[in-house]
Amino acid sequence: MTPDNPMTAERIEALFTQTDQGFHCARWGRPVAPVIFGLADETLDIFRSAIKAGFTHAGHPVVETDPEMGANLMVFFLRSWDELSDIPDLAHLTGIPDLPQRLKGSQASQYRLFRHDGDDSIRACMIFLNMSGPLAEAHPAKLAERVMMQSALTFATDFVADAQMAALIRAAYDPVLPVASDQPTHALRLAARMTAQA
Repeated sequence: MTPDNPMTAERIEALFTQTDQGFHCARWGRPVAPVIFGLADETLDIFRSAIKAGFTHAGHPVVETDPEMGANLMVFFLRSWDELSDIPDLAHLTGIPDLPQRLKGSQASQYRLFRHDGDDSIRACMIFLNMSGPLAEAHPAKLAERVMMQSALTFATDFVADAQMAALIRAAYDPVLPVASDQPTHALRLAARMTAQA
């Protein structure tokens, strides 16, 4: 923890609160089966290693395949949002018919989408990264760490991938805590787990 900017319950609550939907924090309930599209082999290894290391640190398994979906964590690297049209059944995959138009219109550099199981735990995560914009200069290892963290929990806001965030993710995967919560008081429990880890 950094003494001048500790991970308080208020900070944690803000990380999972959307202005229109309120507080929602969920973790994966099933093993993560990642697949990555659009990277050269040498960079692909960096991302695979970062995803496995991050979830291992959180105490959550990473496997080759999900029995229902094959892959349940899908990361797409694109040179432009126009390349989304090359992804088969994109509208069915995302449930958003006009996703390419939305992303081009908003000039977004990335987009993340979650699917949930019956207990509200994360069932699947799709991350789309447009590497022609601000992400073009990102260091592969740093970007890989950030992608892993963005997929680990249902964060509502952007954040810096650092040791505090890694500790928060590990706290959220404590088996004592529920896999998902829409109660802001959950942030207090996460803060308490982080204090116990320190």
